[in-house]
Amino acid sequence: MTQSVTDIKKQIREVQLESDPRFQEWLKDPRKGVQQAIEQWYRLQKKREEERLNYEQMLIFERQLLEQGVTSTAGIDEVGRGPLAGPVVAAAVVLPQGLDLIGINDSKKLSQVKKEYFYKEIMEKADIGIGIVDASKIDEVNIYEATKKAMISAISQLRQTPEHLLIDAMKLTVDIPQTSIVKGDEKSVSIAAASIVAKVTRDRLMSEYALLYPSYGFEKNMGYGTKEHLAGLELHGPCAIHRRSFSPIKEMV
Repeated sequence: MTQSVTDIKKQIREVQLESDPRFQEWLKDPRKGVQQAIEQWYRLQKKREEERLNYEQMLIFERQLLEQGVTSTAGIDEVGRGPLAGPVVAAAVVLPQGLDLIGINDSKKLSQVKKEYFYKEIMEKADIGIGIVDASKIDEVNIYEATKKAMISAISQLRQTPEHLLIDAMKLTVDIPQTSIVKGDEKSVSIAAASIVAKVTRDRLMSEYALLYPSYGFEKNMGYGTKEHLAGLELHGPCAIHRRSFSPIKEMV
């Protein structure tokens, strides 16, 4: 009995290898739907291979440190330097050896579904520290210094002090050996993990602030200066979480 195209489409998702006898039979099936499913399978395998190769590349810094005897490396990254409102949030992440995060990347390059998936995996299995510096402190010390404060706070929240830090394009005044990596969230698995934790944490905070201050669309713009946000500022003026040292807010107060 000939299998239906629908059944084949379901089963082809389970196939891991091209040599699978079922797959070899489907290759001979002339039906358009089956051949489209096969083409999709090949595209998926290509994408998975690209993600695997990229993942291997992103492990270079961690593996080099491991070869030097460093077994506890923390990736550090922040989110929220550019918005007009809300805190800057930093995360420090020490990943356990052997945790498979193939497909991970800079949080800005991931879909919401993937961000949430990786966030859950990291929060459940890694040592995590989160540092939050609010808008008033940003106004007091400037955003660059506030970012460093958030990162140092995140490190202090880890269960154990790491032996080495991999930091996205920053240098910190802490007594721990560190490596600063430009675009580190694209080049290091640990930093990418930190970028995801920081991003999801901050987005959730801004969604909560949106309930308190509904005039600015924080749940959509996360505090960045979108058209809707600027219109809300023009109409209602700044709220308690706006950064008064940032334009155009500093011209309003």
